[in-house]
Amino acid sequence: MSFPLLTLTAAVPAIGAVATAAVPAAKRTAAKWLALGFSLATLVLAAVVLVRFEPGGARYQLTESHAWIADFGVRYELGVDGIGVSLVALTALLIPFIIMAGWHDADPLEEEAPNRRWRPTQGFFALILMVEAMVILSFEATDVFLFYIFFEAMLIPMYFLIGGFGDRAGAHGEDEASKQRSYAAVKFLLYNLAGGLIMLAAVIGLFAITADDLGQGTFSLQEIVQARANGDLTMATSTERWLFLGFFFAFAVKAPLWPLHTWLPNAMGESTAPVAVLITAVVDKVGTFAMLRYCLQLFPEASKWATPVIIALALVSIVYGALVAVGQRDIKRLVAYASVSHFGFIILGIFAMTTQGQGGATLYMVNHGISTAALMLVAGFLISRRGSRLIADYGGVQKVAPVLAGTFLIGGLATLSLPGLAPFVSEFLVLVGTFSRYPVAGIIATFGIVLAALYVLVLYQRTMTGPVKEDVRGMPDLKVRELAVVAPLIALLIFLGVYPKPVADIVNPAVDHTMSVVDEHDPKPDVPVRDLEAAK
Repeated sequence: MSFPLLTLTAAVPAIGAVATAAVPAAKRTAAKWLALGFSLATLVLAAVVLVRFEPGGARYQLTESHAWIADFGVRYELGVDGIGVSLVALTALLIPFIIMAGWHDADPLEEEAPNRRWRPTQGFFALILMVEAMVILSFEATDVFLFYIFFEAMLIPMYFLIGGFGDRAGAHGEDEASKQRSYAAVKFLLYNLAGGLIMLAAVIGLFAITADDLGQGTFSLQEIVQARANGDLTMATSTERWLFLGFFFAFAVKAPLWPLHTWLPNAMGESTAPVAVLITAVVDKVGTFAMLRYCLQLFPEASKWATPVIIALALVSIVYGALVAVGQRDIKRLVAYASVSHFGFIILGIFAMTTQGQGGATLYMVNHGISTAALMLVAGFLISRRGSRLIADYGGVQKVAPVLAGTFLIGGLATLSLPGLAPFVSEFLVLVGTFSRYPVAGIIATFGIVLAALYVLVLYQRTMTGPVKEDVRGMPDLKVRELAVVAPLIALLIFLGVYPKPVADIVNPAVDHTMSVVDEHDPKPDVPVRDLEAAK
């Protein structure tokens, strides 16, 4: 039996969550260092997984398979392809920065009355590690039911992170802020639970079909895909479409895709900045990842049938998210709506059904995670100094905190996909891949780039330039801990913007396999090839 490296990569943060939660209440600092230590250990294991992964090797690597609930065809099956291993690495990379950025976010406030809610530091960091474990298992699972369990289970710790450890810098009083946090947490939970319940019905339906055609029901992704390729498993057109819609609805809520996005601005706005990063840079990636792994591979014909509508929804997400971001007065809600626009680009690339589009979408998942983390965490440092999320409460920050302003600018420029920074490469590939098959959609999507420049530059102008506001005069610049969070993220944005080949080489074989399963090929150029011999 091979060493269970994938299991260990997910088990370490889970063990770390239990260990952190068990630290005595008075040992808050010890709990923080323990959580950070486990997150770094997970990062080391993810790096080992990445090194051992062979881009030109088997479709799924480092596989593990054990019987679990045999009577119902459920197995504990893990394996990573190029897309999954990239997102496992992204998750493991971001969690230490999230923990460091939230170092004091769960400390109890000295001025809080005894009857106010106490923020247990141990619980805060334990919940972050538990989310990490569940997200990693979601990226590793190759059994549909196993994936579903962790896809849904991660909602519980996220609910408590949003509702129990919300932002202290809101524009409300303490009581009103508590109500807003509760509302955001419940809305997050209800939206995602509704999607999950619909998906559960589709999962059960898929099992019933495999039981009828194969003689024994199975949830194994590889077995189902292979059986469909061999002709051993067939689905009626209407059945496949209904099952596809059940899966896609859940993933569109998680992603999120317009019009199922409305929980995201509330959740990110009422969360602390590190938890907001956890939502949009880590958890939401499970939705777009699952579209590639499950929707396209399990239901290839239905995916092509639904493509025109999904592309239309993705275009609405791109333009709508960017337009609403332009009008925001709240920094964190602006970033949230910008993410709605960015997820529209990712989904557009996935359903463009071209290698450039899907390769760009996968790169976008990685690059968006890094760029959003950089921008939102710096925004969190800014908000913690002034105690307000409102853009109007800032001005002239670059004169009193130039390093903070500079890092904020780089994060913003990455968000608008400036050439030379990582998101540009992925956004360019998505647009090229889309334009080659759907030129009108490609043209419409470019308006999202123009609007992104508008909301990012206006945000920077209003907060960082102009006369220094009175409440900003004493604002300190970034501290060593904060620089340790931001500097590596900015370095990655620049490195991957100049040299994206390492990530592209990992994801491209997986994209090629997905395209072959869907039986799609890149469209040929419309320009006729000249007959050189005749020209001579």
